[in-house]
Amino acid sequence: MWIGTLSLDLLLGDVHSLKEKRSVVRPIIAEVRRRFAVSVAETGQLDLHRRAEIGVAVVAADRAHCVEVLAACERLVADRPEVEVLAARERLLAEDDADGQPHATAGLPD
Repeated sequence: MWIGTLSLDLLLGDVHSLKEKRSVVRPIIAEVRRRFAVSVAETGQLDLHRRAEIGVAVVAADRAHCVEVLAACERLVADRPEVEVLAARERLLAEDDADGQPHATAGLPD
């Protein structure tokens, strides 16, 4: 099993309020989710009206599929005329990369 994540730092075009920001970011998130069946959300720069960070996550049986899906997600966002991708950070994690130690979860029984 492979887990791939992508973080996109975006500069938004002619946006003057957080309400206008939402009207730009929400359709992008919805389209990425619909087209690629990935988890996607606005993950940063929440209080700035001209900046946004979008996080994407995918789980697949092989590394190549993770890389392919994340690259397609990045292209889709980069092709939108109302945003400029300032930075894209990709991370891949194989199931074997985990440290094998159980993680404590607050409020749940062991």
